[in-house]
Amino acid sequence: MYEVLNRWRTLGERLYCPNLQGVFVMAKYRKYTKEFKLQAARLVTEQGNSYEQAAKRLGTTGWSIRNWVRKFRQTGELPTQSETQPKADELRQLRKENTRLKMENDILKKAARKITV
Repeated sequence: MYEVLNRWRTLGERLYCPNLQGVFVMAKYRKYTKEFKLQAARLVTEQGNSYEQAAKRLGTTGWSIRNWVRKFRQTGELPTQSETQPKADELRQLRKENTRLKMENDILKKAARKITV
């Protein structure tokens, strides 16, 4: 495998490998500001989004956000996992209750429509 990787040649922004007979476009490396990274990390820690949900929403990868969260927790800019766990549990419980109440509300609306008809 290393022999194949050593044979790759760079042609501008494209990679060319004579053995594979093809030209491949390289992904561009993106740099994000510290504020963007911190907001992305807060989406996960404070709002309870998963890494993948936050990544899809922001147009980055889940691994990037996971690394940013770890880095900010180590520097103290984000609370540690043990400090955020009760908030996350409460948020999960409130979301579950919210869906239950929406369902009950829909049932009552349907019942009210049947009574008036």
